[in-house]
Amino acid sequence: MPTYTAPINDMKFVLRELMPENREHALPGAEDFSDDVVDAVLEEAAKLSEEVLAPINQSGDEEGCKYSDGDVITPAGFIDAYRQFAEGGWTSLGADPEYGGQGIPHRIGVLAQEMFGSANLAFSMYPGLSHGAYEALHKWGSDALKQRFLPKLVEGVWSGTMCLTEPHCGTDLGLIRTKAEPLDDGSYAISGTKIFISAGEHDLTDNILHLVLARMPDAPAGIKGISLFLVPKFLPDNADAPGDRNGAVCGAIEAKMGIKASSTCVMNFDNAVGYLIGEPHRGMRAMFTMMNAARLGVGGQGLSICEASYQGAVAYARERGQGRALKGPAFPDKSADPILVHPDVRKMLLTMRVNAEGGRALIAWTAAELDVAERDPDPARRQAADDFVSLLTPIVKAYLTDVGSETANVGVQVFGGHGYIRDHGMEQLIRDARIAQIYEGTNGVQAMDLVGRKMPAHTGRYLRRFFHPVADYIEASYAKSGSEPGTNPMMDALAKVFGRLQQATGVIAQRGLANPDEAGAAATDYLRLFALTALAYLWCRAVDAAQKGGTLPPEFYRAKLNTAQFFFERILPQSSSLFAAIMAGAGSIMAFDDEDF
Repeated sequence: MPTYTAPINDMKFVLRELMPENREHALPGAEDFSDDVVDAVLEEAAKLSEEVLAPINQSGDEEGCKYSDGDVITPAGFIDAYRQFAEGGWTSLGADPEYGGQGIPHRIGVLAQEMFGSANLAFSMYPGLSHGAYEALHKWGSDALKQRFLPKLVEGVWSGTMCLTEPHCGTDLGLIRTKAEPLDDGSYAISGTKIFISAGEHDLTDNILHLVLARMPDAPAGIKGISLFLVPKFLPDNADAPGDRNGAVCGAIEAKMGIKASSTCVMNFDNAVGYLIGEPHRGMRAMFTMMNAARLGVGGQGLSICEASYQGAVAYARERGQGRALKGPAFPDKSADPILVHPDVRKMLLTMRVNAEGGRALIAWTAAELDVAERDPDPARRQAADDFVSLLTPIVKAYLTDVGSETANVGVQVFGGHGYIRDHGMEQLIRDARIAQIYEGTNGVQAMDLVGRKMPAHTGRYLRRFFHPVADYIEASYAKSGSEPGTNPMMDALAKVFGRLQQATGVIAQRGLANPDEAGAAATDYLRLFALTALAYLWCRAVDAAQKGGTLPPEFYRAKLNTAQFFFERILPQSSSLFAAIMAGAGSIMAFDDEDF
């Protein structure tokens, strides 16, 4: 059975040494999160992940969820694991203390979520969906709705969902048909069908709060006519306990490729009582609150898969004897050397390691800026941080889920034939990872969001939130060392890829004005080029920190420096081909005759 050990040391490095200027307890409302408190949170999350969630991951995949006449039964062990999860306060981790939450900063929360996802991705989706519902209700709900529903949601005795997709529409939400008819008491009767609803029905909580997009009778066409409603599975009674069953019923669960222990439901709403969240016809604003939180969370799932795949592959490579080292037997007293000695295996393992450590730095950086956007007393600083998070969100979602899937595939390759069978759990990681590139907006949609919305927004203001600090860092690094370009290979590589990203940005913007297909054709390659540039910046920062040393063991810093070297020599060169593809334009894509496909 696969095992998992939380990478606590690397998490501490990211939190405290990679970018010390972003320390979480320097912000208002986060003063109590000292290093000792953070260590306790990470260690307890690790214990829960390693001892409770990981042992039921493979069995949960094999058993899956069971559907019976509207009810869903989760796999054996999930009810008890969720009870421990909720009683331990993990459902309230990042929630507002006013409603029973702990108010922990995002950059700590994303690391806890990484551990939960590495240990058991399917399980982590139940509280993950609840947090997305919490975010939308907390930001857009009326005081009455928040007082009535948020405490139970935060406590974890009730859970939440996001009900967006319908059978005839996915990304194009302007096509939704679910109706909301006003009732005399101010509530609404919700009728329609939603599909692909994660955690839409299950047996883990006493009640489920569905956040549903629907149209009122007077709604204008398209996305401007969408409103958001809270539809409970059970209508709360006067004591706010689950009362009468509402008209929200699971019609089926999907037979899926992966995340089989997570119930993906068809939800039928038949005159279900719902409560308006926010203003009429303004549901898209609230929906994007859910979606943006979910997109960062899904990026974190890609990171979780990277780490779990890497750990499984390394353990196997140390133990599996096969052939001899090319230079001669490394272990002459044994019948074969471990496959760890072979260059190709080592290259695969280092690729996986780079993906995990770089991804952790990227999502923590984004989460740190999200903390600033929510907590900093300076309005200008909050706005700048919010711009940065808006820019990086599609990159985090798409890049980390892409490399999560790639890393899972590499992990199976390390195992060879043993990776293809179910015993070691590696093939499950591939199946679980694959959905993350699709849901919460496919990665192609993320790329189009980046080039179509984020790039031109406010005449490039979002881009400047990234370009300016990176440019300042490069200039300051050269000035501090007194070196000229050509004497610091890693800094030179960062400067080169940064220049290419700037050039590609200008070309896409110019061509896209004349022909939108040019921006669309470049979008996916541009997003990956952007991600590699951000990672090059973070790896240079990691080298700076590792060279200084700190409180972690010396071998940790040695490994960090060597991992950075591998990134710059073996991963960052991908930017050359991405840049060439971007510069090639849309010609060969759009000129191909439709009838020839």
